[in-house]
Amino acid sequence: MALLKKDIPNIHVALIAGGTSGERDISIASGDGAEAALREAGFQVTRLDSANKDDLVTLINSSFDVAFLCLHGKGGEDGSIQGLLEIAGIPYTGPGVWSSATAIDKTKSKLFYERANIPTPASITVSAAYNPEDLTSFAQQAGFPLVVKPATEGSALGVEIVQAEADLPAAIERGLEIDTEVLIEQYIAGTEITVAVLGNAEPFALPVIQIVPRNSFYDFDAKYAPGGSQHICPAPLSDEVTARAQELGIAAHKALECRCMSRTDMIVDEEGLPWVLETNTIPGMTQTSLLPDAAAAAGISFPELCVKLIEFALE
Repeated sequence: MALLKKDIPNIHVALIAGGTSGERDISIASGDGAEAALREAGFQVTRLDSANKDDLVTLINSSFDVAFLCLHGKGGEDGSIQGLLEIAGIPYTGPGVWSSATAIDKTKSKLFYERANIPTPASITVSAAYNPEDLTSFAQQAGFPLVVKPATEGSALGVEIVQAEADLPAAIERGLEIDTEVLIEQYIAGTEITVAVLGNAEPFALPVIQIVPRNSFYDFDAKYAPGGSQHICPAPLSDEVTARAQELGIAAHKALECRCMSRTDMIVDEEGLPWVLETNTIPGMTQTSLLPDAAAAAGISFPELCVKLIEFALE
């Protein structure tokens, strides 16, 4: 549904940010950015923190027209808050319960990428009781370096690039301190890009962003520290590679049955082939975050982006 300007002031938005995950501070920053943009667009906004039980009571007992989600990580991006909103009958921005729970789990999302013939690096998942022989066999096939990732954390929390087999067990142990499962993935050298997708039944891709991290890869510091990375949008890729990356971004959005928005991170290898790494269902919403950057490159201002997200939520 398209919102008329005269209708926007009558829409009461519950902006939910904060939460209890390791990405709480980033979520609060996203909430700050989105709140300013929503108010500039003309919406009524009430700010709520899902870590506060009184705020959750307010969410249930008040007459909100829509919830705007700025929760990152567990408790926000994993389907939890979405389930509560479904029960409460409150429309919300971003993908639904199943899509959120699947996308945040890198192991499970890979299964759906593969089912949809989306290229993604080879991987193995281990828990505390892993068989070292299985790990050795995978490492021999994939070669070093390998990427070690906690399976259900975002913002590159706990991600390490391991150069030698002797260093792998310690990296896995560090990952298991953060999560109950760890994904060990084939390392693809190349250019880091991300593709944001908007829409429900007919999703479309925004301009591709190239990410140039200050560190060896796009880790937590590169994502959030001042000067940690440079975003180039549109990415300096050939038309063919750009089209393929956007096609894969839409394919990932559909494979995980996303609606409203998603942002899929990829690596373009030395032969110009994009590989899908993971899909984010609640991308960052600060003034310098990747989704608002991509929207701006498409001529969509931050307030206009928020209007579109709410339109998709209310469809």
